[in-house]
Amino acid sequence: MKILESAENYLEAILILKKEKGNVRAIDIVKYLDFSKPSVSVAMKQLETNGYITRDEDGHISLTDDGKGIAESIYERHTILSQMFIKLGVSEDTAREDACKIEHYISEETFDCIKKHWNGL
Repeated sequence: MKILESAENYLEAILILKKEKGNVRAIDIVKYLDFSKPSVSVAMKQLETNGYITRDEDGHISLTDDGKGIAESIYERHTILSQMFIKLGVSEDTAREDACKIEHYISEETFDCIKKHWNGL
């Protein structure tokens, strides 16, 4: 299922923060994405309503299986595209920025071919 780019970014951020910090709260997402508290609050409510995250009584955010699947897919795209661009000679900052833009729009077919080629190098 295709979801909005902004939702994909939030899910990817939660995945990354979970790996870095263990527990994730809304304030961590605010700082990581440099978004306002109200914007993150609204997004978390929508992600929870749509079944992509859960929140416990202490405010810790966890990805559901569906949310984790989307986050891991986006993160894999970002990682492989960034690495590929850097290897081609693109600066790290530009490579990451471009990968972040492309990761949401590249077709699954094209990405699968890139991934097969990249892993075969």
